[in-house]
Amino acid sequence: MRQELDTLIDVIIDDFSKFVKADEERINTFKNTIEIYEGSKYIRIECNGSAWGFINKGNQNFHPGDIFKPKNWKTPTLNRARGNILSGRYSIKWTGPMYLHDIAGPGFYSWQSHEIAKQA
Repeated sequence: MRQELDTLIDVIIDDFSKFVKADEERINTFKNTIEIYEGSKYIRIECNGSAWGFINKGNQNFHPGDIFKPKNWKTPTLNRARGNILSGRYSIKWTGPMYLHDIAGPGFYSWQSHEIAKQA
């Protein structure tokens, strides 16, 4: 999972570089603020001192590698995964994982069907 996590970090940095129009000094400063904390159930990614998102590694209700938006500093939002780093199917910005409708379009996710969200 480490290689996929490194790829995710590279995608975050690449999206930030588009935002600042390739200002190398700002990109390097941003890159140096990214930190990864590994807990028993989730990996927390921080950018600029804020929780960027969480990666599942031990919650049995979701697949390993599922991406979650942060609910707060130490807790992920567990309504649905925003993608999966192991499958490579995710849509993110440097500010965080995209909302569900931004990933697959309106109506793709059913709030009653947990299986559709697990397949994303």
